[in-house]
Amino acid sequence: MRVHVVSDVHGNAEALARAGEGADALVVLGDLIDFVDYHDHAGGIMGAVFGPERVGVFAGLRRERKHGAAAAYARELWTELEDAADVVTEAVRAQYKELFAAMTAPTYATPGNVDQPALWPEFAGAGVRVLDGETTEIGGLRFGFVGGALLPPDARPRAGGVFRPYLRTTEDFDAGVAALGPVDVLCSHVPPDVPELTYDVLARRAEIGSGALLSAIRAHRPRWAVFGHVHQPLAARLRVGVTECANVGHFQRTRRPYVLRW
Repeated sequence: MRVHVVSDVHGNAEALARAGEGADALVVLGDLIDFVDYHDHAGGIMGAVFGPERVGVFAGLRRERKHGAAAAYARELWTELEDAADVVTEAVRAQYKELFAAMTAPTYATPGNVDQPALWPEFAGAGVRVLDGETTEIGGLRFGFVGGALLPPDARPRAGGVFRPYLRTTEDFDAGVAALGPVDVLCSHVPPDVPELTYDVLARRAEIGSGALLSAIRAHRPRWAVFGHVHQPLAARLRVGVTECANVGHFQRTRRPYVLRW
């Protein structure tokens, strides 16, 4: 059995259309949307709406870790539009139409934080199964899926805004992990809470990993735990007990799926 796994597609429908070649199934771990393209400032939704020069200013603030200033600058840009939320929703739908059409059958997918899972049923065809807090059997192995990313401690989801990322409270995310029970392959967008797996060497900061995922790995000892989210991890792979924990890569840039064989 051969399964290809990708994450952090960020709009790369061309590569996604080839991701399942030679595989019995394709697993997609979220972040389909290309909202801000930090490599090509003309790309992504913000690039299409505001142009590369202004996105370059925003990206520069993020690189300098001036996150408050970056957020304020983005808000200023969006307030220039009378119908900003409608513009973003239309752009998201256009990307989803292309991305879901590129998925080969059978595909098993869970959303990332740069996704709007409420829109997925509009685009997921018969060959694409969306799972979040659910399990399925692929080639005789039990796969468990949990999507989204974690809010910072004590934070709560914000209402409104032009784009609402799929960010979950710790309690909500943990409940999704608990619903899976023992699995052979643990699939998530975010990594387990292991420092080597959560630290991004380019951003020079740690993303929020999941303690519940780490506890599930220790308790149930799956063969694999696969995830994405951290684009330039300190460690792409390591073992926790008998479990191979693997960041499957920033697929938008690598264009290469991670391969599971058994």
